[in-house]
Amino acid sequence: MSDIKVGLIGFGNIGAGVVKLLRENADVIRNKVGTGIVLKRIADLDITSDRGVSVDPSILTTDVNAIFNDPEISVVIELIGGYEPAKTFVLKAIENGKHIVTANKALLALHGHEIYTAAARKGVEVQFEASVGGGIPVLTAIKSNLAANRFGSVFGIMNGTCNYILTRMTQEGADFSDVLKAAQELGYAEPDPTFDIEGVDTAHKLAILISLCFGTRIDFKDIHTEGISGISGLDVKFAREFGYRIKLLAIGKLTDGKVEARVHPTMIPLHNPLADVNGVFNAIRLTGDFVGPVMFYGRGAGQNPTASAIVGDLIGLSRTMQAGAGRRMSPLGFLDDAISDIPVKPMSMIVSKYMLRFSALDKPGVLGSIAGSLGRHGISIESMVQTAHEANDETPVPIVIMTHEAREGSIQLALSEIDQLDIISCKTSFIRIEDNLE
Repeated sequence: MSDIKVGLIGFGNIGAGVVKLLRENADVIRNKVGTGIVLKRIADLDITSDRGVSVDPSILTTDVNAIFNDPEISVVIELIGGYEPAKTFVLKAIENGKHIVTANKALLALHGHEIYTAAARKGVEVQFEASVGGGIPVLTAIKSNLAANRFGSVFGIMNGTCNYILTRMTQEGADFSDVLKAAQELGYAEPDPTFDIEGVDTAHKLAILISLCFGTRIDFKDIHTEGISGISGLDVKFAREFGYRIKLLAIGKLTDGKVEARVHPTMIPLHNPLADVNGVFNAIRLTGDFVGPVMFYGRGAGQNPTASAIVGDLIGLSRTMQAGAGRRMSPLGFLDDAISDIPVKPMSMIVSKYMLRFSALDKPGVLGSIAGSLGRHGISIESMVQTAHEANDETPVPIVIMTHEAREGSIQLALSEIDQLDIISCKTSFIRIEDNLE
C-alpha cells in the first residue's frame, strides 16, 4: 500500500513534536503499520520561525485550503487549538472526506456533537487521544480494551499547572501567588493562566471523559467548575492535619440515572493513589463493573507525550484505511443511536463531606452559634480544630470543622446564614471531601 498522506494545521510546539516523531521513528511506524505516514503539507500563519526541526520548505503553506483541496491527503491533524477557526477547519476537512486527528479538548467539549455528526455523515473518523491526558492512552482504553464495562465513575487530576502549584504548596508551604509566578517562569503556566487555575481546562477534559464513559452528550455549561485560586496555605495545612491532600479533581459519577459532573478543589485521603500524583503529572481513575478500579498515570502535557498520542491516532487510522474501512468506530465508542441525554444532577443535590474553615472572633457562644446553624440545616459535625491565641486578642482565629455527609444545598444555606453573624470576619471557606473514589 502507498504511504498515508497527512496534512498538519498548526505548526507550534506540538506540531513540531509530531514532525520530529514521524521522522525519528519512521522505521518503527513502518514496521508496525506496513506503510509510511508522510506529512505532505503543513499550514500555519507563520512558516518562517525556527521550530527546532528541519522541514522541506516546499511543504509549508499559509493557505489552509491547500490541505483541504489535496485529494492525496486522507488525514488532517488540527493543532491550532481554541474554538475558531479550528471548528471551521475541522468541519471543512470532514466535508472533504478527510479523517481528523486533534488534541483540541476545548473544541470537542463545546462542539463535539456537531463534529461527530458531520463525520458520521461523511463516513470518516475523528480521533482525539491527545485531548485528555497528553500521552496517557486513557481514551483508547475506554473505547477498546475496557469497552465491555459499564463505568460507574471517573476521577481525574488532569491539569499539570494546578497540580504543580498544589504540590509545592503542600510540600513547601509556599504561597499560591509565588508558586504561580514560578510556574509561569518554568513554562508550566501560560502568561494568562485563567483556563488552568480556574478549572476550565480540566472541565473540557471531563466533558470528553463523561461522554466516553457514560455514552451521553453533556452540555459544557452544566459542568460545575471551580479553580484553585482561593486555596490558601491554611487550607493545605488543615487538610494535612485531617489526613488529606488537596487536588483539583474532575469528578464524573453515574448514580440513580443522573450524572455528576464537577471540577473543584477536593480533599483526597492520603492513602489513596491519587493523593500521590504530584508535580506536572496527571492521573485518571476509572471504575468498571467487571474490571474494577483502573488508574492511568503519566505526563499530561508537553511536546513529546502529546505527539506520541497524536501519532498513535495516525497509526490507528492508517490501519483502518489499510483494511479498507472508512469508519471503524464512532468517536465516543458507542453506536451513534445509542448515545443518550442523561440528565446532570444539580450541584445543590450533591452529597459530600466538607471541611469548613471559619474566621471567627473567640468569644463565648461562637461555637454554639456555628453548630446551631449547621444543625438547623441537618449538618452534623464529625470533628473540629480551633487555633489557640493570646487571651483578650481580638484577632479572628480559624475554626475548622469536618462534617459528615451533607447535601451541597444545605451547606450553602448554612454558610450563608453563618457568614451574616457579627462574630464572622470574612466569607467562610469550604472544600469538598471524596473519601470513596471507587
